[in-house]
Amino acid sequence: MVIPSDLQAARATALRLLGEVNRLGYGEACAFAIRLALEEALGNAVKHGNKLNPAKSVEVDCDIDETRAVITITDQGDGFEPDSIPDPRADENLEKPSGRGIMLMRAYMDEVHFSRGGSRVKMLKWKT
Repeated sequence: MVIPSDLQAARATALRLLGEVNRLGYGEACAFAIRLALEEALGNAVKHGNKLNPAKSVEVDCDIDETRAVITITDQGDGFEPDSIPDPRADENLEKPSGRGIMLMRAYMDEVHFSRGGSRVKMLKWKT
């Protein structure tokens, strides 16, 4: 699906996908992990990737079944180098707002892969 570069559209999309996760009986902790990572990835695509530009959109591909959820989010931004984001846990970065979303996605999902120069993120979570 393609959604506008809008935070309200991102929230509505996250709720729709979480409805499918719940319908398929994913456990509470697993559903929480997907929700957190999905909200971060969609928010990053809209805010940082597309810079809230209403002329741009975000592509969301999902494959959620009885065993796992695979969600791919692609923005139309310039991308970034994921490994260049400073570790938000380092003392010198504790008060900086950047990097926490990526850290959370990596902590809560089983796999997180960035591609297309950082403008696409693919996340996988096995059902528990």
